[in-house]
Parts: sequence; C-alpha cells; structure tokens
Amino acid sequence: MCLLVLAWNAHPEYRLIVAANRDEYHERPTAPLGLWETAPHIIAGRDMLAGGTWLGLDRQRRFGIITNFRDLQQARPGSPSRGELIPSYLNQDRGSAAFLDTLASSATNYSGFNLLLADSNSLWYATNRSEPFARALQPGVHGLSNHSLDTPWPKLVRVRRQFERWLSSTPSSTAELFAMLNDRAPAPSDASIPAGLTPELAQALSAPFVLHPVYGTRCSTILVLETSGRTYLAEHRFDAHGDLTGETIFELDTGKWP
Repeated sequence: MCLLVLAWNAHPEYRLIVAANRDEYHERPTAPLGLWETAPHIIAGRDMLAGGTWLGLDRQRRFGIITNFRDLQQARPGSPSRGELIPSYLNQDRGSAAFLDTLASSATNYSGFNLLLADSNSLWYATNRSEPFARALQPGVHGLSNHSLDTPWPKLVRVRRQFERWLSSTPSSTAELFAMLNDRAPAPSDASIPAGLTPELAQALSAPFVLHPVYGTRCSTILVLETSGRTYLAEHRFDAHGDLTGETIFELDTGKWP
C-alpha cells in the first residue's frame, strides 16, 4: 500500500504540496531520490528491478506520482511496468492532458494504477480501473492510496485531516508533514485491508506508516512548489525496522536546477 495527500492551488503561496509514503517489499532494490544520470532533467527515486519510478519532478517543475490499484485482477503476463509511466511523461514535452490522451488507448495493458500528473497549468488524475480514464482536478485537497482518488480509507482520512489542519494554519514546517507521514498507529478497524493476510500484516497495513519486517514504508517524500517557482523536494528513507537510513533534500530557486 502507498499513501499520499496533496493540495493543488489551495493556498496563495503554493501551487502544489505533496506528502507521500511509498510502501514496498524491503528486499526490492531501490535507488534514492536524485538526478538521473540517463536523464539529468529528472529528479526521482528509482526502482532498480524494473527501472521506473513512483514519483518524479523535472526541470520545468512538471510532476508525476503513481500508486498501484488494489483489485483481484491478476497482473497480465508480460505487462509493462507501471513505473515507466512517470519517466515517460517527464521525457517528452507535452502537458499532462496531452500525455494522458495518448496513454488512454494502451492503459489497459498495465496492471491497475492511479496516476497524478501536473504541469504548470493543470493537475490530472487517471486510473485504468474506472471511467473516465482521466480527469482534470480543480483546486483543492485530495488523498490517494491504492483505490480511487479520495476513497475514504481510515488511515487516509486520518492523514488528510491532519494535512488540512496544517494547510489552514500558516504552513511553514515540512517537519510537521514528515511527522504526519510517520504515524505508525494502526486503525482500530479497517475494512479496506484485504482478507487472507496474517493479523500482524493486516494491522501494519492499517497505519499510515507501514512497519513490518517484509513489506513496509520504504520512504516518505515531501514536495512543495511555490507559486514563485521555488521548489523544495525531500525524501526520508527507512529500513525494515522503521529506522531512518538516509535523507535527500533539493531546494531550488526559481529557474534553477541542480
């Protein structure tokens, strides 16, 4: 499971704010957030198994993030990696709407996904598990895990409420957002957790920060895009014990790039 909350043009000083946890098997090899040697206009982490990413930003401040969609449909043998969608978007010059319009015809070839793509003017949400495939989002606050956008899973509701309180105050401390993502308290009951899991794993998955020795939260990421163009992008990385193992921070002035 993954989890994210975002604010799109919901504050006069910020175009986009994203706070996200990436959950994955601890054994899956991953490169930390950084400039891609093969595409230095992209800052992203990297899945070293399939080569893609779950979250990325480019020089023009276009942004993309993807989560898997939980369903009972088995992955198609030989289906393309969902992680390729973010670099595919950031490696071409079109805006998010045009990219999704092209993707629509091949979207069913992928296993289930939720995709959020932003450019300088718009933020779009797309999923290959419902209709319409893609839609533009109006200014506001949204939450996403491994079902459709704004599905009120208990842990997502909890984090979204904290995020909205942070946004309605005087947003200044990204440390508060990282603390919000580090919430390891399980939900009292969570019908969104699939049947057939061990009680230990089911309990772990009900928390915003998933703490489990096999599968859990691998990193937390905060992105703040100011209306001026200034950018803050930071990643905290964790091991199977939930201990912090590293962090990366990019603070970019308007028009600047590492």
